[in-house]
Amino acid sequence: MSNHPNKPNNLPSFDNHDARIQYYELVLERSLEDLPDQPLPPGYRFVTYSPGDKESWIAIEKSAKEFDTDKEGREAWERYYASREALLPERMFFVVNPAGEKVATATAFFDIRRDDDGVNGMLHWVAVRRDEQGRRLSKPIILKALHRMAELGYTRAVIPTQTTTWLACKVYLDLGFRPIPRNAERNSMGWRIVRTLTEHPALEEFPPVSPEEITGGSSPSP
Repeated sequence: MSNHPNKPNNLPSFDNHDARIQYYELVLERSLEDLPDQPLPPGYRFVTYSPGDKESWIAIEKSAKEFDTDKEGREAWERYYASREALLPERMFFVVNPAGEKVATATAFFDIRRDDDGVNGMLHWVAVRRDEQGRRLSKPIILKALHRMAELGYTRAVIPTQTTTWLACKVYLDLGFRPIPRNAERNSMGWRIVRTLTEHPALEEFPPVSPEEITGGSSPSP
């Protein structure tokens, strides 16, 4: 039971990628100054993209529920990376587990809807394979990509996410990301949902919501 004075005590359990949660697009930002370091667990290592890694990327993202099918993964690759593969060896990172399998990924990229201005980087497609989640891989892979952004000359990082991946929001907040003001105003209900689910101190300005408001209907069973 929660001891938070404003958090509902009957809050049900939610998966870290849960379609029952009302969907809101959330956007966070962070300066690329004063980035911390966080090592990988023993036996894990970083590698960068090599030709042929598309299938590994799709498999990781699909396992993390970013896609339902391989076809969706191929479509995303075509949209974001197919015409930019020459950039990936210095921008796309993977975590390799002790068995030699690629199990997590993140990319130090930019908003493909606009020209790369060299100032505003975008953290792309962060994911950890489902069976490797909970092994403290997400923060190291995110920070690896952020450090590369800084090395490439970017001074600000942006990460788009959503309420349905609320636990990822907590990770970003832990690493110093904060809601972009415009997004916080436009999608304040989304941030209220994340505040309720995470109790993160960075979101104290957002009032908590009821279980029914999280799902947009009747509360799911705890």
